[in-house]
Amino acid sequence: MCYNIIVGSSAFCREIEAFVTRRPAIRQLSERREESLSPYAVKSRLSKGRLRDEEPCPIRTVFQRDRDRIIHSKAFRRLKHKTQVFIAPLGDHYVTRLTHTLEVSQIGRTIARALNLNEDLTEAIALGHDLGHTPFGHVGEDVLNELYRPGFRHNEQSLRVVDILENDGHGLNLTLEVRDGILNHSKSGSDVLGDGWGEVNTLEGEIVKMADIIAYINHDIGDAIRASIITERDLPLEAVKTLGMSHSQRINTMVSDIIDSSWAASGYDKIEIEKPKITMSASILEATNVLREFLFERVYHMKSAEEESDRARDMVSRLYHYFTRHEEGLPSEYLTYSDNAERRVVDYIAGMTDQYAQRVAAGLK
Repeated sequence: MCYNIIVGSSAFCREIEAFVTRRPAIRQLSERREESLSPYAVKSRLSKGRLRDEEPCPIRTVFQRDRDRIIHSKAFRRLKHKTQVFIAPLGDHYVTRLTHTLEVSQIGRTIARALNLNEDLTEAIALGHDLGHTPFGHVGEDVLNELYRPGFRHNEQSLRVVDILENDGHGLNLTLEVRDGILNHSKSGSDVLGDGWGEVNTLEGEIVKMADIIAYINHDIGDAIRASIITERDLPLEAVKTLGMSHSQRINTMVSDIIDSSWAASGYDKIEIEKPKITMSASILEATNVLREFLFERVYHMKSAEEESDRARDMVSRLYHYFTRHEEGLPSEYLTYSDNAERRVVDYIAGMTDQYAQRVAAGLK
């Protein structure tokens, strides 16, 4: 069956398959349209494949199929109850890990379309990039990184989710290009395009890396203003004069600049380049990094949030220490995902939503 979603009955499945076989080769038509993409775009028919071979879908390209598998995964649904920056905010309009992911996808698709790159691959990477994020945002990630001896990084956990943890231990069997983009989207604390930025092996993956930065810089400013931590007047004047005074202006400036600065990647100019880059102009890059540094100083490391962060740190720490001593308390499926006891505990905690982690921690004895 081409669709990886459980549907009503085998008779219904046969009906769908019969319908598909009467139609033109829809996937091949989509693949043929991709031939008009940039020569630097990843063409779905030339994908390096999956960890396990499988029959192609008659309707969707491999990257469209990956996107759908991610959207229908349990880990994707849980993102709606995972912290982005503000832990358990009272307002309805604060960004969650899910809304952040959707913003990254939107920004990434806009850039990919403008640069004549593969929009489906970009979307799949964007939707999957944060599936392994912990409860309580980067606070939860930091605690697990301190406690788990091999270390914990959410990008590596995201890959583990799609490779192993989803689908009852079978994973989603995504293409190597999507897996590469998910694994390499993280910036390791680097300034935008700075030392330690790292590389993704596709331009579509590089787009998602930039889209991630654009999304979180701008929505975190909005959330910080909403929480009365900063005001618009606190924003670095030179940066906002360069990028724009409003949320939409800043995003538009950054996106437009990436498109202009990365135009060689589109292939429209018919000039062969060995390795085009997804990049920014010097002035926009500098202003973007100024805003990013401002957020770290005034929002991410703010004193007023220390009490909430301390509570989150304590919960994750208590969960880790309890389940490493009482492994029988883990859901039975986690016992099959690894031979290492600590690894099983990390998988369990990393998959928790904020609310579930709070409930479990409150019930510990």
